[in-house]
Amino acid sequence: MPVLDPILKTLERLAPAGYFIGLHIRYASPLMQFSNYNQDWLDHYTEKAYALRDPTIAWGFSTEGAARWDEINIPDPFGLFEEAKRFGLTYGLTVSCGPVRSRTISSFARADRDFADEEIEEITGLVRRLHDVTEPPESLTTAQIEALRLIAAGDRHAAAAAKLNISESALKARLVSARQKLLARTTAEAIQRAKDYRLM
Repeated sequence: MPVLDPILKTLERLAPAGYFIGLHIRYASPLMQFSNYNQDWLDHYTEKAYALRDPTIAWGFSTEGAARWDEINIPDPFGLFEEAKRFGLTYGLTVSCGPVRSRTISSFARADRDFADEEIEEITGLVRRLHDVTEPPESLTTAQIEALRLIAAGDRHAAAAAKLNISESALKARLVSARQKLLARTTAEAIQRAKDYRLM
């Protein structure tokens, strides 16, 4: 996604031990997420069901802003922060923004040192930008919805175009515009996002 890639690249540089970004969390699930933590940590996190016990998530839902992990004053009875250190996530930062009904919560890690104030400011600005540019659209056009529905129902491009009484290139143009509006790389992803956003 051309809009997001440069932001994610910068965050990768600022958080050399990795990050997790959950954008627009609704009904306990992010509408979009990005992570580049090492696979061993992700597997361990999943196996231990840390998502349900993570102090950074609890902090993110109760607070908007940014905090180093050692500043997060939320109980950590399962020792997640100590466990993270074993996987090279020694120093961390959590950033939370947006209304509680569509909250973005993200965490960033380093192995070598804590995040400097200016890095925190830069990361916070980038997370807010990601939150803003991934704001779900309020609606799709009727033409975009019709095109997505037919493809979702299993029609090939030629059959869908015939049903809509338009050319195949016009159908493809509708699908492209829907993908762009939904920040989706593929039509399948656009269909899923449109469903997630309750637009179709």
